[in-house]
Amino acid sequence: MSIWNPWHGCKKISPGCANCYVYRRDESIGKDASIVSKTNDYDLPLKKNRQGGYKLDCSGGVVFTCMTSDFFLDEADDWRQGCWDMIRQRQDLHFHIITKRIDRFEKCLPPDWGEGWDNVTICSTCEDQARADYRLPILLSLPIKHREVICEPMLGEINMEKHLATGLIEHVTCGGESGSGARPCHFSWIQEVRRECVRSAVPFTFKQTGAVFIKEGRVYHIERKLQMPQAQKSGYSYIPNMGLAEQIKYTLPDRQQLFARLGRSAFRSRFYLTDKDKAYVREKGLDTVRRHAQDIVAKRLSAENPANDGKQTPMKGHPVFIAQHATACCCRGCLEKWHNIPSGKVLTSDEQAYITDVLIEWIASRL
Repeated sequence: MSIWNPWHGCKKISPGCANCYVYRRDESIGKDASIVSKTNDYDLPLKKNRQGGYKLDCSGGVVFTCMTSDFFLDEADDWRQGCWDMIRQRQDLHFHIITKRIDRFEKCLPPDWGEGWDNVTICSTCEDQARADYRLPILLSLPIKHREVICEPMLGEINMEKHLATGLIEHVTCGGESGSGARPCHFSWIQEVRRECVRSAVPFTFKQTGAVFIKEGRVYHIERKLQMPQAQKSGYSYIPNMGLAEQIKYTLPDRQQLFARLGRSAFRSRFYLTDKDKAYVREKGLDTVRRHAQDIVAKRLSAENPANDGKQTPMKGHPVFIAQHATACCCRGCLEKWHNIPSGKVLTSDEQAYITDVLIEWIASRL
């Protein structure tokens, strides 16, 4: 990984900019980060070392571009074409461009861009739902070969599932905010975006906790040096079919407390067994219905990313289906929210047995 900053300085345009790290750093040395200036590294991709090789060699792979500004900043319009020329010349490198100005993208393209360049990834930021609703449709409508999304600093719960379902977004990154004035990041926000990514088989990275991290109602103040390691340690990053979720530690809920919570849920408590359902259970017997439950859990729920997850459980047709909705065992997202079993992992035999026990306990209590 390498960094190339052809210019420095930026203008704040959205809530995510409020505590910008570039502004904080520049202020600490008496510099005004709102002044945009070309840097001495403008032509870094073409600079050679004493041996005649490029200073930016292909062993680094990805070049993060314009990290102390925005590549599509209007103050840099006169300099950008030169950067495109260098990016075109260095096909051995992959340039990763993060922007809050995806709406300026089409105005800033080189004439030969076509449907996009293979060695360029465009990553749009969206720190909250309003920015996601505005920026992501633009990102998806543009001629780009590689698209990513970064929610950092994450300032609220974000739903981007319909955008992920297009299959055009290759990666999503989430993280909290650092610095003395950091706004809180809730772990539940991270979890929800991760669940959306799992359902669409999109790689996900939990980059950092931020300085103020809220998990299960507790507020944690985390030192800067620990924010990235803590996120990595959580195991919540996800790559399809890599088994990363296996390292996530969790505790199953107390059964009595679980059923009490379910009873307080207006949605969960509306499910009941009809007379026909009860007659079916009595006729077949609980042992047979248990075998049905085991089979349904294994076939419909146990995969890392079940087909049509969130929609795979019918609302009627079998007592087990009703029990799944009543006990929040209907999809992998609900299993994580109610039972702490992480999405994105293949259910173990013990986890399947636990789910089956919960289903049968609910059914038996309704007879």
